[in-house]
This record gives sequence, structure tokens and C-alpha cells, in this order.
Amino acid sequence: MSQMSVLYRANILHFDTATSLPHQDATVIKDGALVVLGDRIIDLGDYAQVASRNSNYQIKDYRGKLIVPGLIDSHLHFPQTEMIAKYGEQLLAWLDNYTFPTENKFNNKAYCDYIAKHFVAQLINNGTTTAFAYATVHRHSVDALFERASHYNMAMITGKMCMDRHCPEDLQDTPESAQKQSAALIEKWHNKGRNLYALTPRFAPTSTEKQLALLGELALEHPTVFLQTHLSENLHEIAWVKNLFSQHTHYLDVYDHYNMVHSRSLFGHCLHLQDCEWQRLAEAGSTAVFCPTSNLFLGSGLFAIEKAHQHKVSVALATDVGAGTGFNMLKTYGEAYKIGQLQQQPLCALTGLYMMTQGPAVAYGLEHQIGNLNPHTYADFVVLDPYFNALSQLRFQGEQAAQLTTQRATHERILDDVQDIIFALSFIGDDRAVHATYIAGKECKQLLQEENYAMV
Repeated sequence: MSQMSVLYRANILHFDTATSLPHQDATVIKDGALVVLGDRIIDLGDYAQVASRNSNYQIKDYRGKLIVPGLIDSHLHFPQTEMIAKYGEQLLAWLDNYTFPTENKFNNKAYCDYIAKHFVAQLINNGTTTAFAYATVHRHSVDALFERASHYNMAMITGKMCMDRHCPEDLQDTPESAQKQSAALIEKWHNKGRNLYALTPRFAPTSTEKQLALLGELALEHPTVFLQTHLSENLHEIAWVKNLFSQHTHYLDVYDHYNMVHSRSLFGHCLHLQDCEWQRLAEAGSTAVFCPTSNLFLGSGLFAIEKAHQHKVSVALATDVGAGTGFNMLKTYGEAYKIGQLQQQPLCALTGLYMMTQGPAVAYGLEHQIGNLNPHTYADFVVLDPYFNALSQLRFQGEQAAQLTTQRATHERILDDVQDIIFALSFIGDDRAVHATYIAGKECKQLLQEENYAMV
């Protein structure tokens, strides 16, 4: 017997192509239909038209709700899940006082498994279906995260942290062990299922030149592997890099010298870049990852949104847990909006959504798999409920929300209304507004409940 497809009926919002004008190029479908067969999307469009051209399907009715692509979090720290919201400090002291002691617990595989369950559950509950995550220096921390993500067929990109100086001795590897262990993990996990590997030097100060050189060799040997690290997050950090690597012209030049600046490189924060660094990121096709809640929490600075746009650098949004203050990507956009406001450059909600869906997918060369709702991509999508509590019901009770169910509503008005939903949920929403999270065609938020997540 042939497998039955599932037709999901709801209002739908996504970006079907790459764009530099998300507020103009979003695709919105009032009373739309998304058809899934197995783990892939096979059709998308107006409900009446899609229903008439498909057969042998069951209907899942989400009318009154909004389907968007699964969210992509481009920078967060898996081992720091338990230390979220630790009081105070700026970056370097915060690492010494909180981060390194926490990461030292991950020398135990059972503990890695325990935190991986919580970490992946938080992603799912908040609608994140793809994550670029930092593990610890311990190989089994990578194994634990890939294993847990694979349980849900989630797209996970992670890698072993590499540090051979300026951190506690128990968290140090060596240049040779970093290269050898990273190579073994690439062989074990990269492109196995939906798993992808990312070479992960924490940041330049915690790696010697030899370690950076050997990791750079790996980057050349494995051109489909990603690279993730930190860049110009904190002024004291930048001064430290200048002292440690005085032969280089600027912070980014350190990474560039070791073959780490390319189209699959993700640089977290990028708060205090020189114009020449912005230009180099653009030339290489690298991504600047904007972590607004972390930048505010640690007092690191304000991301230069206009500079990134001027230089045509791809920008992705990220939570940066645990310096960030939560796993919810919509609320992360809300903080990015505030940072834009402080610079008289507010980000509209559609731009924010693009920076956590199609934008990063295109930047990473993954748009044929994730980031949109186009046929043949993985069925990773989120069902948002604008009416999830009394306050949101009050917020959306007027004529504006009603336009989504009015036959005479224009496309422009509908687009304004769905943008208003995204904007409002970024401030008054939380994981309860995520009604369902589908990963590769399976409703995983419900699956968590069935697995008694609270007992892990």
C-alpha cells in the first residue's frame, strides 16, 4: 500500500527564494495548504487548488494558525544550557567564573547525554529545527549531541571545541589531538543522516598558532565542513588578540591566515569590526551571526546592522545560550529589533524571520534542504498560534487579525497582518505560542510529551 500524504491547512508564510528585501519578497498564502509525504514537502499553495490536485491524503486542520519554516539558530552553546542566566560579568570574567567550570562537567558521557536531552527538547519546544551548536573539548559531547538530534532526524551542525591554552588544564587539548579528534569526528558524523560537522576553535585567544594552523589544514581537506568561532565580541578580547597575534593586521586576519574565512564560516557576534573586516567577510561569503540577547546580557556592544547591510554581509540571528537569555528565536528577533531601534535602524519582522529561516539557509548552501517550504525540502516547519493565551487573544481580536479570514483581503494587507503576528509574538510570545514543531514530517513537540520529557 502506498504511503498516505498529509495536508496541513493553515495560513502560510515563507520566502521561496533568496532576497535582499524580505519585507517585499515574502510569500504569504491565506488559507494555504502544505502537503507532506514521508519526510519531505511535496506541494504548497492555495488550499482549494492543492486539495484538488492531490489524492490519498489526510488533513490536519490548523486554520487560524500560521505555518512558517522551521527556525535556524546559527550560534549557541549546548553545554551552557544549565548555566543560562548566571548573574553579571562581561565576557572574559564570565568564561572563567561560569563557563569553564560548567564545561568541565562534560568529561562524563552520561552527563553529556543528560544535557543533550534537555538542550534538544528546548530547541523543539521553541520551534528551532536546525542548530549550529558548540560542544565541549570532549569528543563524547559531540557524540551525545549528534545522537540526540538524530533521534528526531533533526539537522544538527556541531563540533568538538578546540582549546590548547588560556583555559583550565582539564579543558585543554593539543594542536595534534585537536586535529586528530576533529578528523575522526568528521569521518564518523559529517553527512551521516542530517548531521553536519563544524570545526570549532572557541576563539583565537584559546588556540595557539600551531593549533589554528592544523585546524586550517583540516578545513582545506574537508571543504564541505563548516567552521564556527567567535569574532570581535568584546573590546578587551580584541585587545588580547592584538597582543597575542601582533603580526596580524586585525582580528579576522588571524583566522584568514589559517584558511578559516570562507563561505561556510560562521563568526559569532562581530560587534567591533573595522571596515576592512566587513569587506573581507563579504568577499569570502562568510556569515556574521547576530546574538542580541547575549550582546545585551554581557554588555558587549550593539551589532552594526547598517554596516553589515552596506557591505552585503550575510547576517543570521542566534540565541547564544547560555550568555543569551533563552532558546526562543522569535524573542531573539525582538531583542534585535530593540538594538536596531537604538541605532535608528529597526529591523522589520519579515527581515527578522528571514534571518532565522531562508537567509542563513542560502548563506550555508542548504536552501534545498531547509529554511523554506518549497517542495522537495525537508518537512521542517512550525505552527504558530497567535491566540495562545488571554493577552495574545486580546492583542489579535480586532479587525486586523480578522483580515486573515476575510475573502476580500488584499495580499498587501494579509502580508501586513502576518508580519504583525510575528512582531507581536516576538515580545508577548514564548514557547506556548509554538503550537507544533515538525521535523522531517514528524510532530516532535508532541513526541517529547509522549516520551515524558519532564522525566529526563
